[in-house]
Amino acid sequence: MSTGSHKLILLIAPVLSFSILEGAYAQPSGSIDAGYRLAKASCAQCHGVDRKGYSANPAAPAFEDIANVPGMTRAALTVAMRTSHRSMPNLVIEGRDAADIIAYILSLKEKQ
Repeated sequence: MSTGSHKLILLIAPVLSFSILEGAYAQPSGSIDAGYRLAKASCAQCHGVDRKGYSANPAAPAFEDIANVPGMTRAALTVAMRTSHRSMPNLVIEGRDAADIIAYILSLKEKQ
């Protein structure tokens, strides 16, 4: 192996290591279908969960409205789901269920 190859490996190794670690700790993307089923069962009594759905509770935004807030991301939804809200019951939705609901909400984002 030439000296140039060693230098290239030394430059690339940290990037590859970071990418591998980032992938290992990245939040799972979730299942849109499972998220829809969970949303219908756990969230629909207050939130409009269907596309163009209306919320039964005026204080609870429809999922499509949430998805289309400018800058809405998986990370923002994760934080929002882990933060208590004054007008929302303290539901604990974690792990795969949270990832699935987030995937469903983000699927409602309008294509631009």
